[in-house]
Amino acid sequence: MTQTADPLLQDIIGPTPGQLLRKRIFGHQGLLIGGVVLALLVIVALFAPYIAPHDPYAQSLLARMEPPVFLGGTWEHPLGTDHLGRDYLSRLIYGARVSLMIGVVAALISGLIGTVMGVAAGYFGGRVDAVVTFLINVRLAMPVVLVALAVVAIFGGSLTVVILVLGLLLWDRFAVVMRSSTLQVRGREYVAAARAIGCSNTRIVMSEIMPNIVNNLIVVVTLEMAHAVLLEAALSFLGLGVQPPTPSWGLMVSEGKQMMLFEPWLVLIPGFVLFALVLAINLLGDGLRDVTAPENRN
Repeated sequence: MTQTADPLLQDIIGPTPGQLLRKRIFGHQGLLIGGVVLALLVIVALFAPYIAPHDPYAQSLLARMEPPVFLGGTWEHPLGTDHLGRDYLSRLIYGARVSLMIGVVAALISGLIGTVMGVAAGYFGGRVDAVVTFLINVRLAMPVVLVALAVVAIFGGSLTVVILVLGLLLWDRFAVVMRSSTLQVRGREYVAAARAIGCSNTRIVMSEIMPNIVNNLIVVVTLEMAHAVLLEAALSFLGLGVQPPTPSWGLMVSEGKQMMLFEPWLVLIPGFVLFALVLAINLLGDGLRDVTAPENRN
């Protein structure tokens, strides 16, 4: 009797929230593709010392400019070697660490700054909103690339400087989106009810507002993470980002541009991996936004 009643009862009650969430996750192709690609890159970055076949800093002028195996090279260096004889696959693997670290840390720094400013402006309004709006306008008037180039040129190119510069320059989108989302949510009935029973502003923001705007925050985090990765590659390409001999995909493109007409794989390989990382981050962010959107929770 129980075995026959359970399916009937389940049909009446319907799927649980956990079942709905799993259905949305595994039914979203973009989320799965982006998540798998990004997870593989994270695993490669974490276990780089065990995966890389050679020391990424070891030079061998006798083995310089060897082609990849698909262009007639040997399996000793599957993706060939650069102009100093360094194994290209090993530098590519270690370069994943640099790109992911810069993307994640820069997005966290800018996200913390922009989210606090945006939520405060949207929730309190008045003078707080006016001050935050003024700061956003000032930031939007400053070209990111030019400011980053100037700051890095003054303080020198290093991993720490690049992360701090990008983290302190990319908060404007967080602030704009969080301000707009908070303005839409703060007038809802559940926020008014929480205010009526005497909840503090901190409790209202953390318990009522943030859970309903976190999906927008996820999208901005992924966008700015991809933006930070591209900016780091651009700075390294111009010689003002991560300095040699540190493996960086942007630096690898810069070092290979002189031989691009004769050995295009020197530019195409790191460029393709950079494209794959940015695409995976964007697909993952778009998928997480669809999965966590309030209108899709029921």
